[in-house]
Formats: sequence, C-alpha cells, structure tokens
Amino acid sequence: MPEGHTIHRLAEDHRARFLDRPVRVSSPQGKFSDAAALLDGQPLTDAEAHGKHLFLGFGALGWVHIHLGLFGKVDFGDAPAPPPTDTVRLRLTTPKAHVDLRGPTTCALITDGEKTAVHERLGPDPLRPDDDPDRVWARLSRSRTTVAALLLDQKIIAGVGNVYRAEVLFRLGIDPYRAGRDITRAEWDAIWADLVELMREGVRNNRIDTVRPEHMPEAMGRPPRVDDHGGEVYVYRRDRRPCHVCGTEVRTAGLAARNLFWCPACQRR
Repeated sequence: MPEGHTIHRLAEDHRARFLDRPVRVSSPQGKFSDAAALLDGQPLTDAEAHGKHLFLGFGALGWVHIHLGLFGKVDFGDAPAPPPTDTVRLRLTTPKAHVDLRGPTTCALITDGEKTAVHERLGPDPLRPDDDPDRVWARLSRSRTTVAALLLDQKIIAGVGNVYRAEVLFRLGIDPYRAGRDITRAEWDAIWADLVELMREGVRNNRIDTVRPEHMPEAMGRPPRVDDHGGEVYVYRRDRRPCHVCGTEVRTAGLAARNLFWCPACQRR
C-alpha cells in the first residue's frame, strides 16, 4: 500500500496538471459513471492529501475521495490520451494531459461534511503543516501498545506505513517493542521531526530514501539496493542481512499484521 508521501505527491501532480482547468471526467469501468457525469467539464479547484487519502475538489459539487488500498494505481500521461481500458475507474483529461485511476479501494464523490468526517477519524499527518504532533503524543504516551504498532495506526498518526515505521525507529535507535508509554517526550519529538524530514524528501524524490550520507553505497563501497519499493534503507526488507551500521543480522517478525524489521543491536530496549 502506498505510504503518505506518495499520496501527497499525487496531490501535487494533480494540481500541476489540472488545477483551475476544465476537465473531462469519465469512468470507462462504469463504477463511477453517475458522479463522472456530474463533474464532466468542471474545473478542478483543489487537490489535497491526508495520510493515505487523496481528495480532488470540484467546488460546490464536492470532492472525489480516493484511497488506493493495496491494488490502486494512478498513471499520468500527456495528451492525446490513448483509448482507455475497461479497468479504468476514473479518467481526467485536458487538451494537454490525462490521468487514469485503476483498482482503488475507494473512489467516491463526497460532500464537504463527509470530507470533514474523514479528516476527523484520521490522526495528524507529518506532511500537513498545520497538524499537531501533540495530539499524537497525548495518545501514544498513555498506551501499552508497542510503538511500532502505534505508528501504523492511522487513527493516531496518518500516512506512516511499514517502511517509514521501520526506518524511523532504526534511525533513532528505538526498540520497536517498547510500549508507547515508555517513549520519552524527547524521543517522540525526534520521531515526528524525522518523519517530517524523511517524508518531505519522499514527496520531492517520489521514493523512500532513509540512509544517511555516511552509509550510502558510494561511502561504504557496497552495491546499491535493488528494490521496487524505493531507494536506500537501513532495515526494511533486509532481514538476515548485516546492518549497515553495526553488522548485526537484521531481524524480522510479524507485528500489527505487517512484517517488522529491526536491528537488535542498534535498537536495544
């Protein structure tokens, strides 16, 4: 499932191509046809992200709420757009560009009130400048749940996925099995600040890189990582391989229905 930086990048890409321009809206698959007919020919007035949720604004007509889930894909292209396949849930086109949405978990036209309800059930997002990390701390600091599980709970903090979860805990030397209430305020402030920095870089580069300069392949004389999930990382999907920092074998285990990765030497309790 895409992490929050991907969704914020999609919002930026929609704004760059379609903002304030009338767009043709269609649903070749047919599942969004009624809403597409209402929106067809209207200008895109806004595009924003909160966590893993994308919202495309069409003024008084409402918002297209998109959640990609595990299988959703978004493909941008220049005009003229090729004939759409019957798997395209939503297509936007202008004389200069087009975008196709396939396989989302959610694609629905919603009202302002319904959009507000989505925001209210999500936690603060490190990529939303006005979101308050104190709200996360208020819940995390009282919880007996592991910090690794809390970081994946979208009701507590929005947009963090499995990669950022594993990597930020490694970078700060925090054992993933520590309870939230055992995390100090200074540690939480460092987690939030690191997530803001890493995820902003993810938006800029459209991929996840978490390795500091001194541990990059060229600095260490090691081959670069080859993986379809992003760039250089410390522990994510590196189980049974040596830690870039200490050489200890990276471990993995299931936690919160996802595979957790950590270095038992660098992340001692």
